Amino acid sequence: MDEISYTAQWTAAARALESERPSGRLFRDDYARSLAAPRGFELLERYKGAGVAEFIAVRTRYMDDSVARALAGGDISQVAIVASGMDTRPYRLDWPEGTVVYELDHVALLDEKYRRLSDLGSKPSVQTVPVPADLAEDWRTPLAEAGFDAEQPTLWVAEGLLFFLEHHQAAQLLSDLAAASAPGSWLATDMTSAALLKHPMTQSFLTSLAADGTPWRFGTDDPAAFLLDCGWTLSDLKQPGEPGAGEQRWPYPPPPADAPGAPRNWLVNATPSQAPANARKGAL
Repeated sequence: MDEISYTAQWTAAARALESERPSGRLFRDDYARSLAAPRGFELLERYKGAGVAEFIAVRTRYMDDSVARALAGGDISQVAIVASGMDTRPYRLDWPEGTVVYELDHVALLDEKYRRLSDLGSKPSVQTVPVPADLAEDWRTPLAEAGFDAEQPTLWVAEGLLFFLEHHQAAQLLSDLAAASAPGSWLATDMTSAALLKHPMTQSFLTSLAADGTPWRFGTDDPAAFLLDCGWTLSDLKQPGEPGAGEQRWPYPPPPADAPGAPRNWLVNATPSQAPANARKGAL
């Protein structure tokens, strides 16, 4: 598996540790330990001390809650998980009847995940459609061919993805998602601040990521403006440790909004605003 696939195992390892807490866990993912092999726990140990496991736990719960909020009104019945990795939400969450979940990722990763889950005797609790696609190429065509209806509202979940992209790639991807979104759609995603990528306290962690071939490249200190440029209007913005984002579990005080240069992680919900000017069909 390539380097990006190993990061999927790393996040699965973090979800496994959270799921196995004797009390106070934020979610339960009974499949995570099996999906973390072969390198997930090795990488988790390598990046230990950077708050990574804690952030993944908080982020996972925030995204779970975002799914519940987006689907609660009954207006959204299709969900697209972009770069789904070792995500198991189709297996572990409760879904409204009639929901369809599309999982986009490289074919080898999807095949490996489904093989492992099948070996565990697991079946999704919602109609789940794999969409083998490369986000650096035309992913909208295979998504449409899989049955996705761009005329219907969609919940897009893009978790743990944007910081691996260049700024223009992140902007183009979000613009493409906006262009494929009917009114009433939602976006649930996360990103980091540009300040975090430069802050002295993060350099050891970021250096290790770069050495492993998975550097973090993108961050923004103004997520509302960045999203608006990409065709999205911010509807919820949280930092880990704030109410609704692991306030009982995040080990660090969230930096105040007016603290300049503070390293931050952003947890985001947004809705389509207008068609972004830089949207173009198909590729990053």
